Amino acid sequence: MAKKGKKYVEATKLVDRQKAYSVAEAIELVKKTSTVKFDATVEVAFRLGVDPKKADQQIRGAVVLPNGTGKTQKVLVFAKGEKAKEAEAAGADFVGDSDMINKIQQGWFDFDVIVATPDMMAEVGKLGRVLGPKGLMPNPKTGTVTFDVTKAVNEIKAGKVEYRVDKAGNIHVGIGKVSFEDSKLAENLQTMVETMQKAKPAAAKGTYMKNVSIASTMGPGIKIDVSTL
Repeated sequence: MAKKGKKYVEATKLVDRQKAYSVAEAIELVKKTSTVKFDATVEVAFRLGVDPKKADQQIRGAVVLPNGTGKTQKVLVFAKGEKAKEAEAAGADFVGDSDMINKIQQGWFDFDVIVATPDMMAEVGKLGRVLGPKGLMPNPKTGTVTFDVTKAVNEIKAGKVEYRVDKAGNIHVGIGKVSFEDSKLAENLQTMVETMQKAKPAAAKGTYMKNVSIASTMGPGIKIDVSTL
């Protein structure tokens, strides 16, 4: 088992593992327990009462956080003709079609999100083996397969985040940086909670939102009292 660093051990002493904190208390603690020298990301983790093995209990989508994520995403758009010009005008970092596909096949990955127009998906599909495992494949459910490339690029640049339930029924999403004002982190968190509530599958039985916690990069998890959300 990996040995925990001295700073991490000290940080964990500030957190009562048996307690569920209010949002305000949790955000205050997540800042106190950030031990890294850089502006750490604050991530929320949801443990949901769903069975991801069942198709009707899959949860996947995207949401624009009101205060952004604190990170500027590099956007690659696969489009041709007028849609390519539209993507460039919207502020996409990279725009292309077969030229960009060839570049990725040769090992280029200097981007964070891909948007593709529907007519490009047959070509983009050839990259499934390399994009799929990295979670970079465009998908209509997250709004990244669309002819409205202006809207897609603008939303991503404004702080759009994607979420997807894993095999254990968990969802992890970055909601900002430690340097954010408490109120902005709280607002982003509230947006994610409301998004998760709306995404509840009709087939899910029993307690849906079993556990919600936040943590900074390399920091300890802090459980949140769901009733305060």
